[in-house]
Amino acid sequence: MNRIRLFLLLLCGLLLFAPPLVAQALDTAQPLSPRQGDDGWSASTAASAGLSTARLQAMETVIRSGEFKKIGSILIARHGKLVYENYFDGSDATALRNTRSATKSVTDMLVGIAIDKGLLSGVDAPILPFFPDKQPVQNPDPRKAKITVEDFLTMSSLLECDDWNDFSRGNEERMYVIEDWIQFTLDLPIKGFPSWVKKPKDAPYGRSFSYCTAGATTLGGVLERATKTPVPEFAMKNLFARLGIQKVDWNFSPLGLAQTGGGLGLQSRDLLKLGQLYLNGGVWKNFRIVSESWVKTSTQPHTRIDEQNEYGYFWWLKSFKFGEKSYAAFYMSGNGGNKVAVFPALDMVAVLTSTNYNTRGMHEQTDKLLTDYILASLAQ
Repeated sequence: MNRIRLFLLLLCGLLLFAPPLVAQALDTAQPLSPRQGDDGWSASTAASAGLSTARLQAMETVIRSGEFKKIGSILIARHGKLVYENYFDGSDATALRNTRSATKSVTDMLVGIAIDKGLLSGVDAPILPFFPDKQPVQNPDPRKAKITVEDFLTMSSLLECDDWNDFSRGNEERMYVIEDWIQFTLDLPIKGFPSWVKKPKDAPYGRSFSYCTAGATTLGGVLERATKTPVPEFAMKNLFARLGIQKVDWNFSPLGLAQTGGGLGLQSRDLLKLGQLYLNGGVWKNFRIVSESWVKTSTQPHTRIDEQNEYGYFWWLKSFKFGEKSYAAFYMSGNGGNKVAVFPALDMVAVLTSTNYNTRGMHEQTDKLLTDYILASLAQ
């Protein structure tokens, strides 16, 4: 009996006076191992990748408490291995995630593959020749003939198209109620530049940014005509199948065009593959899918959004800060706060999916999860 009493006293002393040792023991005892599957991912533990499991567990606690709204899944890959995986909405790894405009980055990949294969001449290819049957009917203007693939990839065409402005003629909500989405785009007027808006010649990189889903959607038509293949078929053969991605869900226009501007459904582990593909410079499992030069060009700045954000070819570019440290990233982004963030210097990819659509602070909350928990886990 005296030995039992002595043991209990020692245990109480450990809990009262050595909390760091207890935390360290918990950190080691719960590796948060992701599921080992047959989809091409090699799984490891967060701790083995240098991430604090205590910090990741703290992240799970605040999400489940409701502090962060409508988070679907969070996955992390580091050094080429899946090291963290969790689902917070009652679903599992098989659920397809509608990450909205993150689809645009997939469109960038498909454009790059088409150029690599010689099916599309390059980013300087003008848009109008692909649609001899859909020439502008409304607002004809000779400047439309100069709009190129690159203008749409960088959200900087001269069309009056701005999803962030409810009054814009090209706002995507106006497109969705029209039968022919490509004709809608080509019929848009040329935008004006009032004195308080920088003209392209005065803007960084010589381009004036204006977020335009209609342009990304029209690139789906360009891909279809350049490759002579429906976009879903081209994507499956040349991108998804080579990544081991089997389940996808496309949205379509009323005329049957795959929506390359948003709404593609993919599993979280497959979204992570897309980020890893670009982290690897276009290679997956020693097989090249996209050229290294295209990956590099796509993820370098071509236009500036604001003081914190720049834009590549349908990829967002910014640094995420935690404390005094700053981590440069390029990332896929979609309504609701959805993100597939690639951190080259950290050899890390993070997926955050959310259905917190059309709400104030939707991107800020997944940014906070990235900085205060995922990046913070590297510093502990």
